[in-house]
Amino acid sequence: MTGIPASLRKPAACGLAIFLVFTARGACHADLHQTIRLAQRKVVKIYGAGGLRGMEAYQTGILISDAGHVLTTLSYVLDTNDLVVMLDDGRKWQAEFVGSDPVRELAVLQIPVEGQPLPHFDLHQSVKADEGQRVLALSNLYGIATGDEPVSVLQGVVTAIAPLDARRGAHQANYRDTVYVLDAYANNPGASGGALVDWQGRLIGVLGKELRSRVTGTWLNYALPAEKIVTSVDDVLAGRELDSLQDERLPPERALSTEALGFMLVPNVLPRTPPYIDTVRPHSPADEAGLRPDDLVVFVAEEPTASCRALVDALARYEFEEEVRLLVLREGALVEFRLRTAATAPDDDR
Repeated sequence: MTGIPASLRKPAACGLAIFLVFTARGACHADLHQTIRLAQRKVVKIYGAGGLRGMEAYQTGILISDAGHVLTTLSYVLDTNDLVVMLDDGRKWQAEFVGSDPVRELAVLQIPVEGQPLPHFDLHQSVKADEGQRVLALSNLYGIATGDEPVSVLQGVVTAIAPLDARRGAHQANYRDTVYVLDAYANNPGASGGALVDWQGRLIGVLGKELRSRVTGTWLNYALPAEKIVTSVDDVLAGRELDSLQDERLPPERALSTEALGFMLVPNVLPRTPPYIDTVRPHSPADEAGLRPDDLVVFVAEEPTASCRALVDALARYEFEEEVRLLVLREGALVEFRLRTAATAPDDDR
């Protein structure tokens, strides 16, 4: 898999790769340029939270509907109420967070286009790529494009189609299914959420987040195949990532909580902090069930939990003594746990 030298990951070194496009043998340059421009108009620039330690406050997204839906990666950049999406022509709107898939680490936003027709990719009309196929990666890497400037385009080749075995810091990447591995430096800062297209401008996949190979430690350049994410995006657009799976029963007299189950989540410092388990209390229901620190809780029963707040709210709809089923992401695999508290609350007999 392809890594990237540290020297090439700095903004000062990226100017040479702003717009690398080469014509295929026998292809007309004018036709290829038109194809690229049509694809660029379906890619947007996203501006939001900057994160810690001066991390970039921008990334990329793709338009996927006439209604202004934008598909992008789930990241700290989206953890703000002041989220801005800018189109290829320079128009910009405040974006609303619609929903997310914590396993694939994707999110759907919406901008208020009010019936204005927008060029967009149809996920259901995407195509598959083969190893050795020449492709184009479109994104706002390094935040080079501003205003109505077109996003950057890199030409590359699909070098492999293989399972993603990667990490971010000490954490294993959530997604472990197959991806397109590229020989172009397509996953630099700001590029995640961009489009991978063929030389006819048809969508192949979505550029993933910045990750390192778990085996070699080198930076990876890859894209999630569109066919692997279309069902998930359809679920989000249908509302199944929001509140449609919640019970319509009355609020419990005594609600369940993470404390009652014996675990604590990571500090909820941002509006959509992922619900990673921070600590597990010895001899608690969580400990006896087998939960561990760094587990990511992605479902409570059938309800997605894309944030700490969502997990707390989901548990609060259960009675204190009621059994609850958690689906946890651990080292790339989904693991189910069933937890039940003791018959009395921790403080009842004190």
